[in-house]
Order: sequence, then structure tokens, then C-alpha cells
Amino acid sequence: MVLLDSVRTAKITISLNPDLLQNIDLLVRGRVFASRSQAVQVALQEKMLRMGKTRLARECAKLEPIEEQSLADLGLGSDIDQWPTY
Repeated sequence: MVLLDSVRTAKITISLNPDLLQNIDLLVRGRVFASRSQAVQVALQEKMLRMGKTRLARECAKLEPIEEQSLADLGLGSDIDQWPTY
């Protein structure tokens, strides 16, 4: 996870659903997070990390397995007999 940098932050104003804010406040009171700001920052960072991982999966899904295998096999012709059998 990306560590929070408390020195380099920018103040913003956001609107939250009252139920969500209540849940955040419970986490702060329970000392899961030091502040509302920290809770929101951690949640956003985790979401962005997950989005980045799903993007990789989406891009990989675009690959054509047969075409990719043929490209991978291009360089194997001359020395394939020297490879160990697994």
C-alpha cells in the first residue's frame, strides 16, 4: 500500500452520504484511523490500487492466445532441441 504523506497534502471539500460519514466516524472513534482525512485517503488509495490491477486484467483479456503463442514461438525454432524436457 502507498504510505500517506502528511506533509504534502491539499485541502478539498467533499460531500458524503450521512451513513458513510457515520461509518467513518465510528472507525475514527475506534482508533482504526487517526482522522476522517486519513480514512478517506486510505480508502481512495486502496481503490486506485485495485483499479490499476483490474486494468491489467482488462488489457490481458484483449490478447489473442493463439497469436501470442505464435509470437512467443518465433524464436524457438533453431535451438528448441537444446532445451531441457520438463
